[in-house]
Amino acid sequence: MPENLDGGSVIDALRQSWDFDAHVADYAAVGAGSYHWEVRDTTGRRAFATVDDLGQKAWLGDTRDAAFEGLRTAFDASVALRESGLQFVVAPIPARDGESLRRLDPQYAIALFPFVEGKAGEFGVYEDGDRQAILAMLTELHQAPVTPALPNVGLTIPGRGHLEGALLDVDETWTGGPLSEPAREAVKNSASELAELLSLADRLAAEAEQRGAPWVVTHGEPHAANVMRTNDGRVLVDWDTVALAPPERDLWMVVDDDQHDAALDFFRLTWDLKDLAEYLNVFRSPHLENDDTVREYRALSECAAIRETWSSIL
Repeated sequence: MPENLDGGSVIDALRQSWDFDAHVADYAAVGAGSYHWEVRDTTGRRAFATVDDLGQKAWLGDTRDAAFEGLRTAFDASVALRESGLQFVVAPIPARDGESLRRLDPQYAIALFPFVEGKAGEFGVYEDGDRQAILAMLTELHQAPVTPALPNVGLTIPGRGHLEGALLDVDETWTGGPLSEPAREAVKNSASELAELLSLADRLAAEAEQRGAPWVVTHGEPHAANVMRTNDGRVLVDWDTVALAPPERDLWMVVDDDQHDAALDFFRLTWDLKDLAEYLNVFRSPHLENDDTVREYRALSECAAIRETWSSIL
């Protein structure tokens, strides 16, 4: 549950901005990176409200305002993809004024999604038929027309500035919150490993760039936990990472781990570095010690172990 926000605030926002007379909002502790409520209106119609903390979206922007604009652009793109005929895209329901996303306050933004009756997969585990179904969806997505407003992530590391800033400030006191100094010590102890990983990412990106392959519309995180099985087939959720990029940005999650090329390996490595950047953004900003931040600190402390997985090509 996000700080300083409850179901009443969600209900008020939906009544004010959407044609959805919300009556009940039940918090749903599902997914990661966003907060969710199952909502019902006075007729019993169900929907799904998602609230994002704009201070924890490093891949969308370095400020809350930039993150809001990045998130709105991504959601607008998902709406356009759905309207173009890609029925597996679970896109937001536009607000009364046509916007896909609304600002709740300086910290939070809210979007309303259709309620999907089905079962989500488990991260890292593909059930029978899931891999083939995901590949089929990705084939359609990668052939979708490119719109001018689509974000372009290309061969970059989301939130790289947070990684480099942490390395530059590793000898200065971090004062964001209770885990700031432990996080700084973890980075200081793994500074050489983190620098090596950034250098490796640059080398892989340069090799992939030399191919000159076309870039396509990508989902960004088509792992099994973002695939839902419904009575009508499978759908993809969580489109806040949609962007123009090489197709390997999606494909590395679906192909076998023993398949390698520069682009596949770049996006495999970027997955780990993106998470580290997000954690560093949290620990260098005001925060509390809770289950989420403790988990993120533990992950940050494993930077040296991440380096070891790449030792064969460093």
